Amino acid sequence: MPYRTIIEPFRIHSVQAIAFPTESEREEALRRAGYNLFGLHSAEVIIDLLTDSGTGSMSAEQWAAMMIGDESYAGSRSWFRFYDVVSSLTGLPEVIPVHQGRAAEWILFSSVAGPEAVVPNNTHFDTTRANIEFQGAEARDLVIAEGRDPSADHPFKGNMDIGALERTIAEVGPERIPLVMVTVTNNSGGGQPVSLANLRDIRAVCDRHGLPFFMDAARFAENAWFIKLREPGHADRSPRDIATEMFSLVDGVTFSAKKDAIANIGGFLAMRDPELAARCRNLLILTEGFPTYGGLAGRDLEAIATGLEEVLDERYLRYRIRSTEYLAEKCRDAGVPIVWPPGGHAVYIDAKALLPHIPQLQYPAQALAVELYRDGGVRGVEIGSVMFGVPHEDGTETPAAMELVRLAVPRRTYTQSHIDYVGEVVLSVAGRSDSLRGLRIVDQAPWLRHFTATFEPL
Repeated sequence: MPYRTIIEPFRIHSVQAIAFPTESEREEALRRAGYNLFGLHSAEVIIDLLTDSGTGSMSAEQWAAMMIGDESYAGSRSWFRFYDVVSSLTGLPEVIPVHQGRAAEWILFSSVAGPEAVVPNNTHFDTTRANIEFQGAEARDLVIAEGRDPSADHPFKGNMDIGALERTIAEVGPERIPLVMVTVTNNSGGGQPVSLANLRDIRAVCDRHGLPFFMDAARFAENAWFIKLREPGHADRSPRDIATEMFSLVDGVTFSAKKDAIANIGGFLAMRDPELAARCRNLLILTEGFPTYGGLAGRDLEAIATGLEEVLDERYLRYRIRSTEYLAEKCRDAGVPIVWPPGGHAVYIDAKALLPHIPQLQYPAQALAVELYRDGGVRGVEIGSVMFGVPHEDGTETPAAMELVRLAVPRRTYTQSHIDYVGEVVLSVAGRSDSLRGLRIVDQAPWLRHFTATFEPL
């Protein structure tokens, strides 16, 4: 029988207090942080939707597994359990643990990319793009047209444009493409899923041109659930069965265990090519640690292994996707423009549509994110021209394609009443959106500026 109310498939075993800073305290915190929500202290936030990365709640089974973590430097028991779970799930024999996903990206692209290289993706996320561009290569986004339109109703808005991929290969030549990548779900484009048919099509293109195919699999389980729900012919399959087929189509993955392994830290790089794996392990030893721990404690390896088993439970995935959809429906039904259909891990508010009076280079999504915190202590994150705008040497800047505010829901962390409160804050700010004003950047870093830039109101 379908639930009339969203039922969390767990009981709360322990709790952590939430701070309730006053309006004046929040205003002072914004000034101190230079209107950058990354600069806030966690104790200054009421509901923290900055990211779903590493912020989920671990289960009793994960905590129990941590207690038996083997902290041996080389060849620990926990490493072998981690390896067995990862290789069984992905079918990839070369498994390289790292402390988080961006370390996997750095090691991979340091090993395969360089000046003149072009890496196609549906949409690169911020750290992926930065690690490619740091090597002097081009990160090219090839998502379908619907994926660039927040209001377009398409079941798989994360799909790669196969025609654009073929044209890119013809334009630059396969010799300049070290690999083709796809991000599931497509975080920068609204947490949108990629269909199994699209993954098969990308595989076929890569096979025709002799190109490796890699997947950023941070949210593989959520993507598998969307395939089960939305793609014809897969309704009777288990999430694990679908995920296994997804992995069977690629030559390698980067993975942040802080997402769909429901762990607080960790990740891995996995692949089929032993020669590439050997080059990557040389960098691993230089930057992360020995190949059987890769910058992680044995207890972390245990928590990740257990989380990878738990995340494919249908009861969990049904609750996870439905609870995000619940917030999206509250926003949409009140007339707040959002990316639709909702993604798996977050609700994305379309700041360009909500704040048409703020020019893109006055960063409307950043202004909206600041106001959500000011109004109700809700911390989201800008995914717009601060994160993805392109500054030029002459002082001009090319804005991003979309201006979104992401409200990322941590796994197993907040209850329905917390989500109701977030909805009330969103509606409060949307009701006076005409009064919001833009921001200008006071100071910024050359890479990943959104983490540390400071702003002032206009």
